[in-house]
Amino acid sequence: MQTNSASTPVIDLQAVTKTYGNGKLEVTALSAVDLRVERGEFVAIMGPSGSGKSTLMNIVGCLDVPTRGRFSLDGVDVRTLDEAALAQVRLRKIGFVFQSFNLIPRTTALANVELPLIYQGVKPKDRRPRAMAALAAVGLADRAEHGPSELSGGQQQRAAVARALVSDPALLLADEPTGNLDSSSTAEIMALFSKLNAEGRTVVLITHENEVASHATRVVRLRDGRIVSDERRRAAPTLHEVAL
Repeated sequence: MQTNSASTPVIDLQAVTKTYGNGKLEVTALSAVDLRVERGEFVAIMGPSGSGKSTLMNIVGCLDVPTRGRFSLDGVDVRTLDEAALAQVRLRKIGFVFQSFNLIPRTTALANVELPLIYQGVKPKDRRPRAMAALAAVGLADRAEHGPSELSGGQQQRAAVARALVSDPALLLADEPTGNLDSSSTAEIMALFSKLNAEGRTVVLITHENEVASHATRVVRLRDGRIVSDERRRAAPTLHEVAL
């Protein structure tokens, strides 16, 4: 997989349109969307139900492809990729974090975090230290041998973030990452995303909550398949400004 310079945007959508169905049944989910996310940004994507934010997430996550327009992820034009190549891009360039955690039950946090490395063919002797480092990065090293049922909701989401980080992806892509958490755990997870962003990680999250979006340094709002506002709120925080 090619390595790109700091000047290459992580996300570059140009006039991206996504339609479903045909003829009279055709529905336009996205309409000529332009969006560029630079390396190191922390972006929240917001919008009401039916605004197109889930479709946009699926395209950015290489789970779907545009009907028209161009999308490049970390310098890779996804139009040129077949299904196998798209799967590799998802595995190596994107760290997914989901609302429901998606941890495998009856196995340890450490084993869950190792999973992407297994898919990449990383040898066991190399997987373990990388997974432990990822767990340490989210403050969960002392829970490595605990299963999901032995972790709180916030700890489960931390393990999911560690799993997303372990491949050193170009992009952390989070879909309603606090949707199943209480207010205290939500604050902890958002502080974690801010910390990771301060360390240079590019973070894009989908949310309908203004409080969650307030942690991002840029908020993009969608309505009826179009971007209606794109607000840069402040500079990204430094590590000294972020406290977990």
